[in-house]
Amino acid sequence: MIKNALRAALLPCILLASCAVGAAQTSTAKLSSPVTIVVGYAPGGATDRAARIVASGLQSKLGVPIIIENRTGAGGRIAAQHVKNAAPDDNILLLGNPAVMVVAPLVFDSLPYDAQKDFQPVSMVTEYGFGVAVSADSQIKTMQALVDWAKSNPEQFNIGVPATGSLPHFFGLMLADQIGTEGQIVGYRGSAPVITDLIGGAVPVAIDTLDALTQQHLGKRIRILATSGEVREAALPEVPTFTQAGIDLKASGWNTFFASSSMPDDKAAMLGEIIKSVTADPAIRKKLHDGDLIPVSANAQETGKLVDAFRAQWAPVVTASGFVVTK
Repeated sequence: MIKNALRAALLPCILLASCAVGAAQTSTAKLSSPVTIVVGYAPGGATDRAARIVASGLQSKLGVPIIIENRTGAGGRIAAQHVKNAAPDDNILLLGNPAVMVVAPLVFDSLPYDAQKDFQPVSMVTEYGFGVAVSADSQIKTMQALVDWAKSNPEQFNIGVPATGSLPHFFGLMLADQIGTEGQIVGYRGSAPVITDLIGGAVPVAIDTLDALTQQHLGKRIRILATSGEVREAALPEVPTFTQAGIDLKASGWNTFFASSSMPDDKAAMLGEIIKSVTADPAIRKKLHDGDLIPVSANAQETGKLVDAFRAQWAPVVTASGFVVTK
């Protein structure tokens, strides 16, 4: 998904030959004070891993310390509010994901930030896919078997997801629509409890990010039936994509650096070019792959187009679901 959109984003740069010039001008730029990367989740999660891996390559490029600040709470929205309030001369970046920057503005009746007005995209650095899984003991062995079972047993078609209002929640609705039956979304508080209940048989089906599911599949505790990317996952060569399994579904999430809209445009563009060069480095890409993350290399302009395309894909799904959070 990201690769195709990135090709479209790159085309104007190729035609104008402006991106290469910008990269050459900014690749050696230095800052005079540390850069703080704000992560809205606890250490050890996918977003935090991405931040720390990118930071390891960014420090030598910028010549200043890189500080990782984990501001947890409210599903990442506290971190977003903090970065929104940054002063123009602050070197503060948010490593955000779709839950904070796309879904929250559509489902919360009140937010302390405007995702499109208060922030500017800097660089998309990783993407991740989703998988649908059953217990390893389940009699459902293939995606087609799941489709047949769901149609025959719609009242039992409960789909566990790590949180209500998450991308897996809305992906579950997309899957049920493709199957042609209603699925009941069962929200949990994180990936661990939904996987525990999946293994134990308390919920028959689960949808989560692949970084949460893959090791459980490889350990033969669960069975991933299909993945949401355009091609099969390297770590799961035996698992088909949804398209290969006969279901027209493709989707992914991402981790993207954003700056406050108060940051000067030229500084945001410079940081975007440098971060893009970091995530293009083979050593950094290997670290991301080893951390169950798919590297993306995109500057600020390219990232803006990728995020806009993502909003266009998911906003109708989220809105049509009727899911809202009121205070």
